[in-house]
Amino acid sequence: MSTTFFIDTFKPRFSDTDALGHINNTMVPVWFEGARDDVFKWFTPDLDLNKWRLILAKIDVTFHGQMYYEYDMEVRTYIGRIGGSSFDVYQELWQQGECRASGTAVMVHFDYHAQKTVKIPQDIVDKMSEYLKK
Repeated sequence: MSTTFFIDTFKPRFSDTDALGHINNTMVPVWFEGARDDVFKWFTPDLDLNKWRLILAKIDVTFHGQMYYEYDMEVRTYIGRIGGSSFDVYQELWQQGECRASGTAVMVHFDYHAQKTVKIPQDIVDKMSEYLKK
């Protein structure tokens, strides 16, 4: 059985490179966040920041290989873990058929008015389960 994931494909900008001609390592977390929109929409379908219901608790990135300007990038977004009020978004960055970086963002379902965590609704858990990395 294959795992479902979201795909975001793009061409790096020249300004994404560093002095060595590689993609600058600071770009990967930015690209990962940009590729999480589909996950954000489960909680806030119109992405209206006045109705935002998520908070970022932690991110980590592991680099597996060098990345270059001239080749397209592909971010694959999965769900890595589902908890009561938090979940992990696991992502991979692919270039030329190889996984060049991976990372996890721990997201928390959060009520900004009450300043507390909130249980993830079952309908969202059901959607997330389809994207659970196997």
